[in-house]
Amino acid sequence: MKKWIVMLFVLLAGAVMAACNKEPQPEERFAAYVDEWNGQHFDKMYDYLSADAKEKVSKEDFTNRYKKIYEDLEIKNVKVTFTPPEEVEEKDGKVQFPFSVKMESIAGKIAFDHKAVLTKEERDDEKNWYVNWDTTFIFPELKEGDKISLAMTPAKRGDIVDKNGIGLAVTGKVSEVGIIPGKMEGKEEEIIKKVADLLKMAPEQIEKELSASWVQPEHFVPLKKIPGDDTKLLEKVTSIPSVDNRSVEARVYPLGEAAAHLIGYVGPITAEELEKAGSGYRTTDVIGKRGLEQVFEKRLKGENGVQIVIKKEDGSEVVLGEKPVKDGEDVQLTIDAGLQKSVYNELKDEAGTAAALHPLTGETLALVSSPSFDPNVLSLGASKKEWKALQENDKEPLLTRFKAGFAPGSAMKPVTAAVALEAGAIDWNKTYDINGKSWKKDSSWGGYSVTRVTEVNGPVNLEKALILSDNIYFARAALDLGKDKFADGLQSFGFEEDIPSYAYPLEQSKIGSINSDIALADSAYGQGQIQMNIVHLAASYTPFSNKGNMIQPVLVKGEKAGTVWKEKVMSEQTAADLQKALVKVVEDPKGTARSARIPGYPLAGKTGTAELKAKQGEKGKENGFFVAYNPENPELLVALMVEDVEGRGGSEIAVNKVKKIFEER
Repeated sequence: MKKWIVMLFVLLAGAVMAACNKEPQPEERFAAYVDEWNGQHFDKMYDYLSADAKEKVSKEDFTNRYKKIYEDLEIKNVKVTFTPPEEVEEKDGKVQFPFSVKMESIAGKIAFDHKAVLTKEERDDEKNWYVNWDTTFIFPELKEGDKISLAMTPAKRGDIVDKNGIGLAVTGKVSEVGIIPGKMEGKEEEIIKKVADLLKMAPEQIEKELSASWVQPEHFVPLKKIPGDDTKLLEKVTSIPSVDNRSVEARVYPLGEAAAHLIGYVGPITAEELEKAGSGYRTTDVIGKRGLEQVFEKRLKGENGVQIVIKKEDGSEVVLGEKPVKDGEDVQLTIDAGLQKSVYNELKDEAGTAAALHPLTGETLALVSSPSFDPNVLSLGASKKEWKALQENDKEPLLTRFKAGFAPGSAMKPVTAAVALEAGAIDWNKTYDINGKSWKKDSSWGGYSVTRVTEVNGPVNLEKALILSDNIYFARAALDLGKDKFADGLQSFGFEEDIPSYAYPLEQSKIGSINSDIALADSAYGQGQIQMNIVHLAASYTPFSNKGNMIQPVLVKGEKAGTVWKEKVMSEQTAADLQKALVKVVEDPKGTARSARIPGYPLAGKTGTAELKAKQGEKGKENGFFVAYNPENPELLVALMVEDVEGRGGSEIAVNKVKKIFEER
């Protein structure tokens, strides 16, 4: 037994001695170097370099160069492959191993094969293998003294155009204003102050630009870009000595304020946006800031063309990688630029919104929010003063009103009527005996009552209720219908859901809480907690022209027009009967939209006045609505809302504006 123990001890000792005496193998050494490379541990890679290599490059320079090149070229997914040979050939203390490298870069995939020479060196009384590194390990074409550069070819941003190809957001020309310092001739302070006032810039900002290290007396120092059509400002500022201008390319918005909320604008990308956007963007890029410029950013942007070029010391160049430029995609909308301007011109002095649809196809012909802003100014860079004026304006010109929900008031009554008719809660012959201007169900309502504008004592049927816009009739109809059937009916009209595939993100139309008979009564005539966006309100009138089918609104040309969003929200007969009543709202001498009549041009429509107040008896703000279309030739349906109409005509303001829009067609 002792003999076996001794023998085992001798064998173990021999194994340990052999392991201690084993020299490092070059293939294992290079494999370890490759592992550090794949992990991009550049500082650890340096420890594997030969003495000759370290004499040529310091650890700091080695590490920083790799990092800078990989960051600048956006190198990722680096894969260095080395397959150790079965037999290693050593000659004069050196070995040579082939390896391959694959990586992705800003200019696409880069791959190369190369050979590494390892040298056996003794350091600290130990021998090991070290890599004879040089710059060709980064890229084989990169010799000592060569430089790497990026050649960028900017992609042209796609245009946004209307249904006829008219530009809504295009690449155009603007004026860039600047100063030639050498021509200021001792009047620096005076000139800077005048230019600052005209361009709405801080004098300190101009001074900073003029004092940049690159500036020479004869140089043109750019200060600000201004819209190309602002000839008055350009004339004033260039009349100042030393001030000049040049024409440069920029994003241009031909409709200006008329389509600003819809189209949006682009601006320089921020650090936060750059981080969120990911690859494909650089610090010098612009990005969609709002509106469809933001919604369609990926389609519009395109991809910049890139060349990674190695510039040799002898002046020659080697292209290491190349990605061709890919211009952005054009986006064509269903918008009619002429109608968009016409609708905006009617609204521009008011706070309000409007949507115009083709009632048979659902194509959005105009989508307006007012007041507005000039996207050309914001895109080129508004001053702090200009931003402040927009942000502090009581009418909120930066608010996109067509995106938001508003209480639709009586403009929703045709929807309530359709729901009640289809459910059998009312019919065209059913009447409610109504006397006076107010009504309440019973004493449980306390001091609350439903009020109406026109006092017509006696029986009121549905047709009369629509013509006179009788709140009491619709409140009582809703109570007979019941809250569950009422809510179900509204959901069948698209409440509580997004408009399918609509390009511009809109707030859903909401029913809100109907937790009492009072809430149900108020909701029936578009008050309570009912909220509708203006596009949905317009769409809710399309069943009258489509045999009871509700058409899906579309905004982008090429999307399937005429798609039924909600099938048979009412019967064909109900649609026809309601349309006749809506014609009488305009034609009847007592109709609330009587002033919308156009000789020889029939209109069907409904007015609405939504009261915004905390409780009954208070004076609150009012929003006026009018929705109208031509029942005989349904090519245009307009839904329009004007805010703050109390004390100045109510919904009549909206009626007159819609009338003018149709008259101009």
